[in-house]
Amino acid sequence: MTSTHAFWLAGRQATGETSFDVTNSWDGRLVGKVSVPTEAQVEEAVAAAHAVRDEFAATPAHVRAAALDHVSKRLAELTEEIAQLISAENGKPIKWARGEVGRAVSVFRFAAEEARRFNGGEAQRLDTDAGGTGRLALTRRIPRGTVLGIAPFNFPLNLSAHKVAPAIAVGAPIILKPAPATPISSLVLGELLAETDLPAGSWSVLPVPNDRMPALVQDERLPVISFTGSGPVGYAIMDSVPRKHCTLELGGNGAAVVLGDWSSEQDLDWAATRIATFSNYQGGQSCISVQRVIADSAVYGRLLPKIVAAVEAQVTGDPSDSATDVGPLVSEDAAKRVESWVDEAVKAGAKLLTGGERDGATYAPTVLAEVPAGTTLACEEVFGPVLTVTEVTGEAEAFAAVNDSPYGLQAGVFTHDVQTAFRAHRALEVGGVIIGDVPSYRADQMPYGGAKQSGVGREGVAYAMDDYTYERVLVLTGLAL
Repeated sequence: MTSTHAFWLAGRQATGETSFDVTNSWDGRLVGKVSVPTEAQVEEAVAAAHAVRDEFAATPAHVRAAALDHVSKRLAELTEEIAQLISAENGKPIKWARGEVGRAVSVFRFAAEEARRFNGGEAQRLDTDAGGTGRLALTRRIPRGTVLGIAPFNFPLNLSAHKVAPAIAVGAPIILKPAPATPISSLVLGELLAETDLPAGSWSVLPVPNDRMPALVQDERLPVISFTGSGPVGYAIMDSVPRKHCTLELGGNGAAVVLGDWSSEQDLDWAATRIATFSNYQGGQSCISVQRVIADSAVYGRLLPKIVAAVEAQVTGDPSDSATDVGPLVSEDAAKRVESWVDEAVKAGAKLLTGGERDGATYAPTVLAEVPAGTTLACEEVFGPVLTVTEVTGEAEAFAAVNDSPYGLQAGVFTHDVQTAFRAHRALEVGGVIIGDVPSYRADQMPYGGAKQSGVGREGVAYAMDDYTYERVLVLTGLAL
């Protein structure tokens, strides 16, 4: 008999009237049953968050920082247990699941550090004009209100952490809605939050189904929405609530550019290894996985076979095995979609160099060349272990190819030239440019987000804290400055 996981309602455990199953996409086994909040319970959670917002905003920094520190330490203590859970509910290879827990440890630690120094205030003399004589402005940041955090399935712990930790750091209540495929990691996060002294009502974890999400989105008591997921859903949310403050971290089709000066055997081996690893890690289910390689003709002929060999060296199999590099996708339907896109590209004239096979929810690491421009694979985010390689001539053509996309999350540029690096930073229409590496690099303290259809706003602890707050000015009068 499998027990049912309770959810977290205003800081306490609760169960609803129904539940759903969470299954392992590798072998189909039942990972756990999760209780679903009733509409009345969701209302209770939202009302509690709304009621506590002023109290929570006034909570001393040391209380919020201590809670964040506690969660960070407890995550570290439970790394293996939580990693096994992520791997089971997500299908993520255990090596990557352990890395995800480590990143969440850092996110909560960063948030504790930022909470201690946040909102010190910025003083500004106003006597630069005669009318401001004796006046001083003090600017502080104030929480916008309760945050609705909507997390995705691909990083069920760390991307929940990126919503919860900044909210606690600034004193904003948060309602976390985990992805239906992977809610248990977020519920474990709730267990750790429950061990802290945060005010009752300041946080809830509600695994409501997606068809009930619009009601939460529309609720006026949730003025801030932080969403990570697909572009169509993200923009539908923003369009439905134009007066709310929305942070959207959406899709991408990350490009790795290999320029002509990246030409030694060591250079190309490094690029091929990094490209192969990060086109396939998490089963390619990362917004910044390498989907496109754009290689200068000076190195293309030598680089391509290295990439194919490195991709073929990726170990595909049981995600619970530490040797596995590539596990299943989140579902068989997801793998079937990837299969259809690759088949479409091949029928249109693309050359399949390796992979292209599906076994249930697992799709083999795949490399294609000469993919026609009009195919779905060339235009959209594949979100699977599929890589396309394109030959170009020169820097200008390479950068134009990167920008020939509706998305703009991050790009990687393999070059040794610092001037080229700065030109890339200026020219590429993306949120982040990674020099000497793939677009998949993300440090959790740096600003992270995209341009064009890859979203609006920025994550990264300090940047999310700014996003969850607004500036309020206090003017003092009659001072002897």
